[in-house]
Amino acid sequence: MRIVEVEKVSFDEAYEKSLRPQNLNEYIGQEQITKNLKVFIKAAKKRKESLDHILFFGPPGLGKTTLANIIANEMESNLKTISAPMLEKSGDLAAILTNLEDGDILFIDEIHRLKASIEEVLYSAMEDFRLDIVIGSGPAAQTIKLDVAKFTLIGATTRAGMLSSPLRDRFGMSFRLNFYNHKELSEIIKLASKKLNKNIEQSAAVEIAKRSRGTPRIALRLLKRVRDFAEIKDEKTITHNTTKYALDELGINEYGFDELDIKFLSLLAKAKKPLGLSTIAAALSEDEGTIEDVIEPFLIANGFIEKTPKGRVATKKTYEILNFSAITLF
Repeated sequence: MRIVEVEKVSFDEAYEKSLRPQNLNEYIGQEQITKNLKVFIKAAKKRKESLDHILFFGPPGLGKTTLANIIANEMESNLKTISAPMLEKSGDLAAILTNLEDGDILFIDEIHRLKASIEEVLYSAMEDFRLDIVIGSGPAAQTIKLDVAKFTLIGATTRAGMLSSPLRDRFGMSFRLNFYNHKELSEIIKLASKKLNKNIEQSAAVEIAKRSRGTPRIALRLLKRVRDFAEIKDEKTITHNTTKYALDELGINEYGFDELDIKFLSLLAKAKKPLGLSTIAAALSEDEGTIEDVIEPFLIANGFIEKTPKGRVATKKTYEILNFSAITLF
């Protein structure tokens, strides 16, 4: 498989890619998704056809990009990747689509951020493998139809609800990625440590897993930082004591909360009433999208906050953790 990166990636992103699994047998977690993908990939290869278009959605860092790379490996296909915000006009997408070959896979990250005019170009390309390009305007406008290769589109989004119905309906497969449990994360951490040529104690791997917010991307980043502390102490094996010390120094507590999480939860707990997203964003000096996409999903999934018609509220669990008094809400 040849991977063609349409967008540039940082050194750190490239380094993280080296720790990712390369096939479905290596992939840990999301068992029902990988089980189904094995069937669909095997069937498509048996028929010598391209896969149906696939949509992955869920919070960031759960493996959407990794699965796209794995699918390309399993299908022995070329993979081209692009982030939706980089597509400024329909011609940008048309240029990519006309350069695809049969069986190629196009991965569009943050697909919910596609402009409406670009989405419309995708409709016929996904359904009929054809581009309808309009030249000119008004009565003199002409539509040129161009055939494109039979490709597979893999879309990834953290906000499936923001996808238009016409686009969402054109995906033959749709998978929601869920947060990982501690056992799955500790296995991911142990495998990654081997790739880093560093041993790690089982208890140390579990400690990192507990503080990784159910997210492999965070687990791998914490592992690399913990490894730095172990290197300074000349440890051949990352120990539990060093891991706990390192994570405490990084400001990551036993629940995986950092300073921003604590501020967020404290704000809700002290308010003792529902708060709207804009109010929270202003109080924390954070972007609303960051709060919705990065901070809230884990807190909601693990019962620390609830979204109500009137706004966000802290749960009893949060009050107990922060040692605050939950008065009339419950």
